[in-house]
Amino acid sequence: MTNLAVKIEHILTPEAYLLQENDNLMEARHEYVNGLVYAMGGASREHNRVSGRLFLRLAQYLEGTPCEPFQSDMKVKVQRANDVRFYYPDIHVACEDETDRYYNERPCLIVEVLSDSTQRIDRTEKRLAYQMLESLQELVLLSQESPYLEIYRRRTEWQRECFAGDDSVTLESVGLTVIVEELYG
Repeated sequence: MTNLAVKIEHILTPEAYLLQENDNLMEARHEYVNGLVYAMGGASREHNRVSGRLFLRLAQYLEGTPCEPFQSDMKVKVQRANDVRFYYPDIHVACEDETDRYYNERPCLIVEVLSDSTQRIDRTEKRLAYQMLESLQELVLLSQESPYLEIYRRRTEWQRECFAGDDSVTLESVGLTVIVEELYG
């Protein structure tokens, strides 16, 4: 029988990861999960369209408030004891003062746009990690293919709510109401 165990050659500390990732001249982004670093692939045209439309609406709606939306180049740090992760959500909103230049720790809203290659991780690993953030009120998962989204809210103990087509949905964490299909063109 063959031993299928994988030998891990190099585990990075969070500090080493941040030194390597911040000001990265090659512009490749990497997520960090407990010492392991994962390269991120590019996003499709549809992915960029739907996330861009939602980001624009959030930015316009939140103008002049203490809340600020961030796009996919700003990391979110999730830490519980020795479990440390840095993810790049497609969009997140922070309403509290954050001090680090490269990541936020207290978002109230996180949005991930699902693709065939990312949806398993987004729906499981990332969803469970994000729910550990005490500040997080809502997690939105958007389809990149069709007008469909799911919301997980703290106030409902993270039960999934689904919206599609001409459904109107309110992002309670920031008070913005959108019609799902309008995010798709």
